[in-house]
Amino acid sequence: MTLRRRSAAVAAGASIALLLSACSSDDNGGGGGGASASEVPGAEVLDDLDEAVEVEFWHSMDSTNGQVLNGLIDDFNADNEGRVRVTGTFQGDYDTTLAQHRAAIQQGDTANLIMVYDLGTQFMIDSQQTVPAQAFIDKDEYDTGSLEDALLNYFTVDGDLRSFPFNNSTPLMYINRDAFEEAGLDPDNPPKDLAEIREYAEALTVTSEDGQVERYGFGAAVYGWFIEQFMARAAVPYCDNGNGREGRAQEALFNDPKIVEVVEWWQSMIDDGLAVQIGRSYDDAQAAFTAGRAAMTLESTGSLGGFLEQSDFEVGAGYFPLVSSDDPGGSIIGGASLWINGEGHSQEEVRGSWEFVKHLLTPESQSTWHAGTGYLSVNTEGYDGPEAKERAEEFPQFAVAAAQLADSETSVNTAGCMMGVMSDARVAAEEGWEAALTTDDTPEAALTRSKESLQRKIDEYNESVG
Repeated sequence: MTLRRRSAAVAAGASIALLLSACSSDDNGGGGGGASASEVPGAEVLDDLDEAVEVEFWHSMDSTNGQVLNGLIDDFNADNEGRVRVTGTFQGDYDTTLAQHRAAIQQGDTANLIMVYDLGTQFMIDSQQTVPAQAFIDKDEYDTGSLEDALLNYFTVDGDLRSFPFNNSTPLMYINRDAFEEAGLDPDNPPKDLAEIREYAEALTVTSEDGQVERYGFGAAVYGWFIEQFMARAAVPYCDNGNGREGRAQEALFNDPKIVEVVEWWQSMIDDGLAVQIGRSYDDAQAAFTAGRAAMTLESTGSLGGFLEQSDFEVGAGYFPLVSSDDPGGSIIGGASLWINGEGHSQEEVRGSWEFVKHLLTPESQSTWHAGTGYLSVNTEGYDGPEAKERAEEFPQFAVAAAQLADSETSVNTAGCMMGVMSDARVAAEEGWEAALTTDDTPEAALTRSKESLQRKIDEYNESVG
């Protein structure tokens, strides 16, 4: 399953302000991150070593995902015996890993390589500890042609790739195929926009003789990532200054008329008995779907494996819906990327980290990773690997996510918002959305108030980095 947290203090507050005040930059691209290809060590630094270079890798993968990752680490270590040895350490969920990294920066003792979720991108740049991915690519003339464009787009800032995409996902629409067939609907043609979801939900909703709803047509969590997705698919920026990519983001824009329309639609679906009221718990949303209480839902690709295992009906998948049929489409991703720390680390350690990242991005590794975890294959050639092909034959639903990304045009909107307090922004968006569903506030008023409450954190963060 995809790791997700809603902590309101991942990259904001006094501790972050103090930390970043010592390493401020005037734009989005500063940081020990400013290394050029000429400053990146070449492969020769790993020649004629007395002992293997030790690379410490902090990550957030446990359970099955952690086992698959450990297998990839073992493969690399076996192939590089006496040269590079990677030790992977589970640090906790995404928020905890980033918090541990912040503490390590203050102590001057960071890991060589760290997995950081998408919401931490601006902080990682501002902290000035990392060597940008682009520097390694330029140094080795590394061919990124087979890497997924939409993923590269997300982690590219000011024209340079800042980190390496790895464990990434995208949200989809999931459907109960059995319920679709029962209602006379085509499960191979799920709804494409909000109006169609309502139309399908009217056919899918089942009410008992005493007026109790036995099965709702739709039900999903009030989850801030979905707002980001709806905005990207409508080609609407989530924050100002070109989604924070043409200048530092000064304002969140999630009270946009498109999102007001989404929340109004959501409320009408609940009021008319077509959607189950779930709230912000994605665990409850998943349970409603697998129990057959909601015939359609929205969730990450990382949830597909669990849905297949836990449902006693056939699960189908379709693209994440558009707000309106004339929206241009596109897709935004979630998950995490890999950052190589340069500050305080030897050239041998920096080069060893890059060698390991290259191993993770090979078609062979990505085939194993995708098949074992359900995450996207960063290297599109990974889908042609034996493990990925076997999984695709058994579960064709996994191909939907790859197709959705392939159909997505890259732009500043599908690249996502670059904001130092992006985690806080997601929470604020959720709070406004939920308030609109549970109080007398209009969607526009509730979202605007949440946006305004976020502004202080945005200002404080921006002031801390200069």
